[in-house]
Amino acid sequence: MVRRGVLGYVLVLVGGLVVSVLPASSAVASLPLVADLRSSTGGRMLGLAVVVVGLGLASSAWLRLVRAAGDLGVREDDRTALVHRATAAWTLPLLLAPPLFSRDGWSYAAQGVLTHLGLSPYVWTPSILDGQVVEAVDPMWLATATPYGPLPLVWGSAAAGLTTDPWLLVVAHRLLALVGLALLAWAVPRLSRWSRVDPARASALVLASPLVLAHGVGGVHNDLLMAGLAAVALVVAARHGWLVGALVVGLGVAVKLPAGVAGVGVVLVTLPAAARVSARATRATQVGAVSLLTVVCIGAVSHLGVGWVHALGVPGEVQTPLSVSTQLGRLAHLLTGADLVDAFRTAGSVLLVVVAVTVGLRSRSGDRRTALRATAAVALALVVLSPVVHHWYVLWCLPFLAAVELPARGWQALLHASWLGGLVAPLDSSLRGADAVIAVGVAVVAATALVQAVGHRRAEIRAEVRAGAQARTGDASPTSPISR
Repeated sequence: MVRRGVLGYVLVLVGGLVVSVLPASSAVASLPLVADLRSSTGGRMLGLAVVVVGLGLASSAWLRLVRAAGDLGVREDDRTALVHRATAAWTLPLLLAPPLFSRDGWSYAAQGVLTHLGLSPYVWTPSILDGQVVEAVDPMWLATATPYGPLPLVWGSAAAGLTTDPWLLVVAHRLLALVGLALLAWAVPRLSRWSRVDPARASALVLASPLVLAHGVGGVHNDLLMAGLAAVALVVAARHGWLVGALVVGLGVAVKLPAGVAGVGVVLVTLPAAARVSARATRATQVGAVSLLTVVCIGAVSHLGVGWVHALGVPGEVQTPLSVSTQLGRLAHLLTGADLVDAFRTAGSVLLVVVAVTVGLRSRSGDRRTALRATAAVALALVVLSPVVHHWYVLWCLPFLAAVELPARGWQALLHASWLGGLVAPLDSSLRGADAVIAVGVAVVAATALVQAVGHRRAEIRAEVRAGAQARTGDASPTSPISR
């Protein structure tokens, strides 16, 4: 199982060298075999097939890991240790990979260089740089300011003080993603115990899932670090009070704004039972003020300020197919001829605020389980109602949903979202314009998904039959949570 996953991610690394965007002057891009494959449609098709087969092997191994992690006949510590070993082993092949399934990692590298030069990426853009560090930056973002907080920029600046090689700078940012993974490894089991959910199963669903490893580690997205800090904020708030929780929320917001969703849980878990509306409003103001002050202080110390707030609308320049509000606006445009995308996006944002306020006011206070459920609900609403949604945005809600007790259908939906979110990772914007490659990719992904879905369901049925037989003989452990 672990070896199969390692082989899968090795194939992802090898195929990624062919299909990923690389700096044109980099040594890897000019290697004879790599260069030949990258320059032909057939070569790119082959590279994409290798990536999808790798992800297929990795996701197959992960589905087996989830079933093993849910075996209540084995000690929890042993099952959790298995999840950690698998996660570490599967992460290793991705450490030296280029940014996979997205070009954002190259932008992070360029922004770190700007910061090191004393030029704020909130004012200056990578377009003023030249050389290898900007060769692979997406032209769409080459002349735009960064909408991210100061923490990744400070880290990128420190890395740029050691090297100007964009590949090594990407590796440095991938280390930040591993920090996020470590934070989740610490926080998720503790959160799951609040809901009496099996910690090993929750850890397997979050840490080793194809979605997390493909996008969070392979794609080098800041969302993994942000999600780790958000999950930690809830745990430390319950243990040490709202002030510490708010500080950690501020650290998360200093990575990316959606970390603020954890503030809802911090408010609820640190209030006494049956808190009045006035007490909730006061605590929300306190948590918000401390979180904001934390971000402002980081900006002041780093001399970057809070200029990133003015660039928060930059991601909205893209109309992603996963955004519900965007697609409803486009449908309205087809029906009426009027440009209603912005109106629907605004309505979605307003609805999100209504959901957050309603959950904060109506949820039971002073109860850890309820605070976790409230955070999960608002985080899920944030993903569903956002004007822009990418696959890796599921990371915003995955740690909280995995730790909440879900009905069987909800658990299966989350499982399949984590699995498919990683399997379809290659079908991203880096393939735009390559229609033949995309067609082959879609076909291979669909076939792989069908085979794995059938295989996983058969394995579940066999597990249910074994559990039933053992129950009849009276020597079984409790029913596996997979069948719940």
